[in-house]
Amino acid sequence: MAWYHQWASFAKRLAHVIAKPMKRDSGHGGMMVHPYRGYGSQQEVFVMGRVFRQAALGRAIPRRGMLRDTADVARRIFRRGLANAKVDIRIGENQLCLTTDRDGYFDAHLPISTALPVDISWHRADIMVHADGHLPIRTSVEVYVPPPEADLLVISDIDDTVMFTGVAEKLKMLYRLFVRKPHRRTAFPGVASLYQALYRGQTEKAERPILYVSRGPWAIYEMLETFFQLNRIPVGPILFLREWGISLRRPWPRRAEAHKRDLIDRMLALYHDMPCILIGDSGQHDPEVYTEVVKAYPTRIKAIYIRRVDKDPKREQAIQRLRAELAHTDCELVLAADSILIAEHAHAKGDISARGLQAVQRDVEAHHNEPE
Repeated sequence: MAWYHQWASFAKRLAHVIAKPMKRDSGHGGMMVHPYRGYGSQQEVFVMGRVFRQAALGRAIPRRGMLRDTADVARRIFRRGLANAKVDIRIGENQLCLTTDRDGYFDAHLPISTALPVDISWHRADIMVHADGHLPIRTSVEVYVPPPEADLLVISDIDDTVMFTGVAEKLKMLYRLFVRKPHRRTAFPGVASLYQALYRGQTEKAERPILYVSRGPWAIYEMLETFFQLNRIPVGPILFLREWGISLRRPWPRRAEAHKRDLIDRMLALYHDMPCILIGDSGQHDPEVYTEVVKAYPTRIKAIYIRRVDKDPKREQAIQRLRAELAHTDCELVLAADSILIAEHAHAKGDISARGLQAVQRDVEAHHNEPE
């Protein structure tokens, strides 16, 4: 019966994480605001979020426990975006007013006219939301602005690059995330120390922007945040998810490769004075998308790191052909079996410190020595 208790534990933990955003209203329902961590520069910042209308809890539902979590999961499934809500955003002395779209989203582009402090990387954006028939709501969210020491932009895929997913293994992935012990969770060996090394840089004080992209919908944002915290991966803005809501206006999710390319273009324009490295996996379209990026920005991309997630000879040959296409550029495409190879290349190029490389080597070795 051990398997039953494990799966029961899995169901409880998963329900609790999915239900967590709903608990902010103490069961009263009404309007709720969910901002996502923002990003920007000293010239402009971007803050995205969604405003919801959600049902209240019945009086018979207890305040805690599995029944409450189940009720909150149901409330989350049936909540709806609130259109035309007024959103006021202030960061420092800079302010912007806008309204939510028909699905309740707001995507704020706030020009910075009054400079932000340069001695910190994370700034607080204060948000006030008004909507007819609802009490105003105040909330806040963190916004990342690179410090002057930042010398490199890192854009990384999440799915099958940072964490094991497997399109056909979502349930197993969630089981690993919420039931198994922290060191047996879903991150690839050495990923935490690799991204920490990239974040700190050669000087170990760089605090570089690391921006993560996922093919998943915004609905999994909280689970991704939990995953990053549990696995000690540097928390950058998890910016680039897709809205998967099915409607007559938008019957299908946007293609992942088009979504990713547009966002890379946006980030390269925002951080126009920084070189960039791109990290992805061999299982999807990352090598092709990244190769096209290098062709469009031949002087901006320092390296492409592709994590090998299968051993399909045809796929490897296709990636090697892409590597040959980039031979005349300053960018090298590295097909890596593990985090150590990526770290060794990054160290050789001067992008991480010797201590960072050693940390990756220790973590991967420790993982291999763990008992199953």
